[in-house]
Amino acid sequence: MRKKTVRRSGVILFAVFFSLLVSYMGLAEYYKNGFSYGTWINGIYCTGKTVEEVNEELLKNCSYAGLTIYDGEGNVFRIKPEDVGYAFDFREALQAYLDRQNSYLWIDNLFMAKEMTLLPVISYDEGRLREVLESVPAFGGKSQEERTVSIQKTDAGYLLVDERKHVLNEERASEAVREKLFSLETRLDLEESGCYEDLPYTEAMEAELDKWEKISRFQDCRIVYEFGKELVPIDASIVCDWMALDENGEFLYDEAGNIKPDDGKIEAFIDELAAEYDTVGAIRYFNATRGETVAIEGGIYGNRIDEKAEKEYLKQAFARKAEEIHTPQYIQKGWEQGKDDIGDTYIEVDMAEQMMYYYQEGKLELETPIVTGNTGRRWGTPEGVNYIYGKARNRVLRGQGYESHVNFWMPVKGNIGIHDAAWRSEYGGEIYKTNGSHGCINTPYEAMGKLYDMAEIGTPVVMFY
Repeated sequence: MRKKTVRRSGVILFAVFFSLLVSYMGLAEYYKNGFSYGTWINGIYCTGKTVEEVNEELLKNCSYAGLTIYDGEGNVFRIKPEDVGYAFDFREALQAYLDRQNSYLWIDNLFMAKEMTLLPVISYDEGRLREVLESVPAFGGKSQEERTVSIQKTDAGYLLVDERKHVLNEERASEAVREKLFSLETRLDLEESGCYEDLPYTEAMEAELDKWEKISRFQDCRIVYEFGKELVPIDASIVCDWMALDENGEFLYDEAGNIKPDDGKIEAFIDELAAEYDTVGAIRYFNATRGETVAIEGGIYGNRIDEKAEKEYLKQAFARKAEEIHTPQYIQKGWEQGKDDIGDTYIEVDMAEQMMYYYQEGKLELETPIVTGNTGRRWGTPEGVNYIYGKARNRVLRGQGYESHVNFWMPVKGNIGIHDAAWRSEYGGEIYKTNGSHGCINTPYEAMGKLYDMAEIGTPVVMFY
């Protein structure tokens, strides 16, 4: 009885063991065609799945934004994945992992799951990549042999165009692009990656560079003319035209090998400067109180540059490479310098409206009707921008057929001035057309007294119809 029991127990144990063995071996065979129990790859549960099935799931989680490239000139361009046929594939890495897997040891994963990280094989179309790079401004430039050194004259003066400095090494840059694509990086700075280089110069290029050094020294001028609030820099755009040339248009050099200046051209520049900033008798556009902009020509007020003195100054200052802000010398000087020399303190004589205004620092301080020259007898007061060049009280004005006492006298042009007129009881309107003055600006006594006290010698007087 006891022997039968032992025999029966042995049979049962053998049957159980055999069943377990068959099951274990069956699973081992099953895992030969798929990933073993408890296998995780890149966060995907892979147990029993084939390479194709896992590859398909992994690709769902793969993406690439493309490569943004920054060149050394501040330009930015982007290579999109679809432009170069960019693709991912995990099959090679998955198959390699599967080949290393021992399916008979799947039981180990019961106690410790296998978590793996695999990288995909990255591919793209090399031909399409070349096409994309050739369309980018930074690539596809001149060859090394085509890159020259030249001196060009522009509106800003002479410039050196050196095509052999900071040249993109396209082979090096292309390789850097490929490395970034393969490593899934999204940014490439060609400057930081060392893709730029300087090319060597030929003997002819060295000679051009030596010539440029002389031109650069010549046109390095740091003199600034000051006309009131206006500044005129005498920079390369101006002095590039001062170089002395021979009959063939080549630069002339002094004994030290420096380019010689042409004094005649420097003097001609002062003539141009005077033509632009001399304002005596020039046409001015004036915003009248009546709301119009009037063109006024003539008069004795304004600035007139001392051209002779300025020509000598500029030749000497340029020769010694002066660096300064220079106020020119004047033969005649207005209250304000520059093109707008009237400023905001002036007397306005509107002869069409027969009104006079006094503005002080832009504020209207006085307005009064007046009577100007008799236009019916051709004694009309002349237009122009003049100025008060004298002040006197209790003067007797004399002329052909008249002798008049005035309390306040302010001459503005020759024998024409602003004064009171005790013999008049009315002002303004159209009196001037038939009963106007001999040319002076007749002003009511009270207004004239105020104006006499406020206006200083030198005050501009703007006179127009």
